[in-house]
Amino acid sequence: MHVLVKGAGVAGLSVAHELTSRGARVTVLDPQSGGRAAASWFAGGMLAPYCERESAEQAVVELGLGAADWWEAALPGSVTHNGTLVLAPVRDVRELERFGSRTSEFEWANEDTVATLEPDLAGRFRKGLFFKDEAHLDPRHVLISLAAKLAAAGVAFETDPVRTATAGFDWTVQCTGYSRDDQTIRGVRGEMLILRTSDIALSRPVRLVHPRFPIYVVPRADHTFMVGATMIESDSAGPITVRSMMELLNAAYSLHPAFGEAEIVETGVGIRPAYPDNLPRVVREGKTISINGLYRHGFLLAPAMAMLVADMILNERRATR
Repeated sequence: MHVLVKGAGVAGLSVAHELTSRGARVTVLDPQSGGRAAASWFAGGMLAPYCERESAEQAVVELGLGAADWWEAALPGSVTHNGTLVLAPVRDVRELERFGSRTSEFEWANEDTVATLEPDLAGRFRKGLFFKDEAHLDPRHVLISLAAKLAAAGVAFETDPVRTATAGFDWTVQCTGYSRDDQTIRGVRGEMLILRTSDIALSRPVRLVHPRFPIYVVPRADHTFMVGATMIESDSAGPITVRSMMELLNAAYSLHPAFGEAEIVETGVGIRPAYPDNLPRVVREGKTISINGLYRHGFLLAPAMAMLVADMILNERRATR
């Protein structure tokens, strides 16, 4: 059985890995060559189902609970299990109570606990929420490493849609994300920064409650930090706006003044596909299956979606033998 997976973002590579690990032959169509045009490239990489419950449905928690284990099994050593810390300035401490009321599986952290978890934030925050069972990964490292693993396992990566159109695949899985041609989904713009400074160290993602959107700072290698993410109801892929830049930089500075001297390494914009309920869908039409609508939860929900698709394809194959 030969399956064509269209798209080399997090959904496409997750499906390719799940199918390959179960013995299917897979070709990945990636016209952009490398998946760097996908929204996944600009993701935060937080495997944080309980934090996401603050603004998402319970289904996101249930689908995302196994994500960290799936990624660790797929790419051993790629997942950091240090939890998530949610903080607020003193003036916004009531926002922590609101945040906590909408989710679960956290511990209240006082000023001393915050200092123990993140020594560089000592004395800056009086209260926080600590989600000890959450994790994170570096999306770009994971996308590159997973593609390399798949290629080594025999997965073909094709850049020419014309060649794949006549290859006679048994199944096609659409994982191409947002498209203006699909009227059932909308594009949601997310903006991010990558900053570099050696004057502060963090061990885990830190979320800072914000009047308009949740802002997070995620530590990465080489003294870099990903700061995101705005959520704007727009499918414009233009450069980051001045307003968003100021809000993200102000948030980072509010977390620690050392970010005021950080280098701005990169700005980025990703368009996330979302259905009206902000939940993902797997839709089948004949021998074509589509995964879409992962919204802001790509790395958290892609494993569950990939397993669902693999089950659909391989269970039908067994039933027809």
